[in-house]
Amino acid sequence: MKKTVTLGALAVTMTILLAGCGSSSATSTKNTSSSSSSNSSKTTKIVATGSTALQPLVEQAASAFQNDHSNVTINVQGGGSGAGLSQVAKGSVNIGNSDLFAEEQKGLDAKGLVDHKVAVVGMTPVVNKDSGVTNVSKEQLVKIFQGKITNWKEVGGKSEKITVINRAQGSGTRATFEKWGLDNAKVATSQEQDSNGTVEKIVSTTPGAISYLAFSYVKNDLQALSIDNVKPTEANVANNKWKIWAYEHMYTKGQPTGELKTFLTYMTSKGVQDGLVKKLGYIPLTSMKVDRGQSGNITTLK
Repeated sequence: MKKTVTLGALAVTMTILLAGCGSSSATSTKNTSSSSSSNSSKTTKIVATGSTALQPLVEQAASAFQNDHSNVTINVQGGGSGAGLSQVAKGSVNIGNSDLFAEEQKGLDAKGLVDHKVAVVGMTPVVNKDSGVTNVSKEQLVKIFQGKITNWKEVGGKSEKITVINRAQGSGTRATFEKWGLDNAKVATSQEQDSNGTVEKIVSTTPGAISYLAFSYVKNDLQALSIDNVKPTEANVANNKWKIWAYEHMYTKGQPTGELKTFLTYMTSKGVQDGLVKKLGYIPLTSMKVDRGQSGNITTLK
């Protein structure tokens, strides 16, 4: 009898131990599953700021990218190339959008910044259609921005005062236009605006106004000016016949990894280059027949 009780007690004990092991195993499986679910739902946040010339492309590409990557949120802001480069260098944003090579930005320590070219942007002087002018010489263009030519009748237009609208210091569009459109001539003090979008609105509604814009912002209510009878077209940019153009850069601090790297790779994918880039008025990297280095040296591409 005593032996039977002992065996029964042993059986109960074994049952409890086995139940305990089963419970532990279930808990472990549940915790592992919970941890895996948490990792898969982790959200990656990317902030890109800088060039307003590049902003429309990055915004629309980011929107499309997020549709296929639900765990990624991308915040795209303007502010100008100088701001984008400064902020990415400080590490306060993930991407600094710029119309300039980082080394061209005065006062910036570009060490550690990694360049990702994503497109080419053409830029052109634009005027209010009321001016009656469609073409100027390079010399006339320089004098207009220097304040030495002040009426459109002096360059074959109607008798109307010229109102110059410039971009703010730190703008990549301004730096590119002054370098390649005005040969770095010192310009007169004039009204300054922070973005391509604002300039487009002001010039289109101000009789006699002149400024400059990325091709992607030139609408039917503006007149883009030819220079020395060379038209501001994508074809002329591609072979450098039209010289006012720049690469669109997306800089990172160090080599990108994870979803940031995936997004930047997406920007140069065939789908984006042949789709959004062309649709929005930019020029695909693959369309260029020349390469222009930071110093301005031109190399013919094969």
